[in-house]
Amino acid sequence: MIKKFLCLSALSAVLLSSCVPARKLDECNEKRTACENELSALKTTNQSNEAKLKELNEQLTQNNKDIKILSNDTMQMGSEIRILEKKYDKLNTLNEELLDKYNKLLSGSEKDNAKLSGDLQTTQAALLKKQDELNALAAQLAQQKKDLDALSEQLKQREARVNELEAILKQKDQAAADLKKKLSDALGAFENKGLTITQKNGKIYVSMEESLLFASGKTDVQPKGVEALKGLAKVLDQNPDINIMVEGHTDDVPMKGAGEIKDNWDLSVMRATSVTKIILSRTPNIDPKRIAAAGRGEFFPLDPAKTPEARKKNRRTEIILTPKLDELLKVLGSN
Repeated sequence: MIKKFLCLSALSAVLLSSCVPARKLDECNEKRTACENELSALKTTNQSNEAKLKELNEQLTQNNKDIKILSNDTMQMGSEIRILEKKYDKLNTLNEELLDKYNKLLSGSEKDNAKLSGDLQTTQAALLKKQDELNALAAQLAQQKKDLDALSEQLKQREARVNELEAILKQKDQAAADLKKKLSDALGAFENKGLTITQKNGKIYVSMEESLLFASGKTDVQPKGVEALKGLAKVLDQNPDINIMVEGHTDDVPMKGAGEIKDNWDLSVMRATSVTKIILSRTPNIDPKRIAAAGRGEFFPLDPAKTPEARKKNRRTEIILTPKLDELLKVLGSN
């Protein structure tokens, strides 16, 4: 294009030298030189802009790779970056159109050239503004990635804690299952004969019906009940990491006695205490701090029906065995 222009200029100079005074020829040469210099400056500026644009596009590509690992919050910013890319493409197209206009308007009026120069400055300012926006978005993305990495690390730590807790709970469940088997082996002669052993919520429930332990309305344990408690105590003595709760339960029929036992509260508490004392007397190695006795009265029935069968179920003593949770509490405390 430049060679063509120089040829035309040379031809114009030859023609003008034969038709116009030397002064006008010099003016035309000066204008031509100024236009050539301005065109060269514009080309240099355009090359600089293209280099910046290439650098921005490379940076944008790298940012797009990084934001693939970000959460949904960064997707909106990715969309904005793609919009900026389209705007950059439009600006590049506009820049090429402006350069083409420059080539066409080199022989035109100074007014048109000034307008074209203004348009180019506007385009450059827009490019700089978009570059600033892209830099700001990149900074936000970097901060969000940093925040997400921190959250990811926290989640890993929590997952490790959860796995540790699950392992401890699994050990406790296995310990409860092993304890249930030992109790079944030791108390097999009494199971389904007034005594049941169940595992629930990591605990072992040894439930003894009234008929196995007590005479109606009494608090002294009968011989067959003592035998059952002896077998239970032997297992507890061999498992020192078990906490023991003895609960007395009655039916909903009110006590009418006028002696030491005034109501179902008294009856349930005294029966639980009697069972507790037998367990401790048969196994002196059991730390009394491991065991507690409580009376529940008639307020925790197994069967709420008002039938003789339901009331028989409800008249019971439950011995609740709980593996100690020291390790679990330590883990929870560290949280």
